[in-house]
Amino acid sequence: MEKNQALHVYIKEEILNRIKSNIYKKGEKIPTELELCKDFDVSRTTVRTALNQLTLEGYLVRHQGKGTYVAEQKVKQTLSHTVKRYSDQVAVQGKRAEIVLVGIQVIPATELLQQTLQVAPNDPVQRIERVRKANGEPTQYEIAYIPWSVAPGVTKEHAETSLYAAMKDVFQIHIAKTTEHVEIAFADERIANQLDYEEGLPCFYIETIAEDANGKIVEYSRSFFRGDKTNFVIERNYPNE
Repeated sequence: MEKNQALHVYIKEEILNRIKSNIYKKGEKIPTELELCKDFDVSRTTVRTALNQLTLEGYLVRHQGKGTYVAEQKVKQTLSHTVKRYSDQVAVQGKRAEIVLVGIQVIPATELLQQTLQVAPNDPVQRIERVRKANGEPTQYEIAYIPWSVAPGVTKEHAETSLYAAMKDVFQIHIAKTTEHVEIAFADERIANQLDYEEGLPCFYIETIAEDANGKIVEYSRSFFRGDKTNFVIERNYPNE
């Protein structure tokens, strides 16, 4: 568990990881609150708080008298793409952009990271935690995961400018494709702290997988955007057939 992380936040993350790595499969019943209490060695209140948040975010669904089940997959929509950096996107709106590094650490690949990044068990992965700001106000909290074998030794300077630019210019990795999944989430204690936001308020949540020209996955990231500070533009071109 990360330092200063609330127990219910940790348990929420662990259950979410089990859902995303297909340990808890879509439509299947998850362990009872009592079983989860024993599994995590925590109180029922702590487990219930985590389950409530996951239910509000649409990952779980509760059936009266039957238990809690993993929700069916949400409908996906594709957003239009842009190659502009965050600083450029913010600058054209007349605001000053800033990226602040919260921390970089090398961790062994968890089961979720093994599946998502297609790496071996316990392979070293760089976990890069950042906050993006506009005019000094936090707008986005991001956790990015990059295999050590892809870009060994990402630095503070890389993280506080552009990771994608560093991967191209320093590590000769060209990001050819990103796949983004957008959902609504609710700020837990950690997210609220990083975004200077009230706990429980809605956030946009974007999960991104980046691939190189050969289809190799080179980055996986999870980003939370303040609902009161961010909106998204979707632009679609329709061919004249």
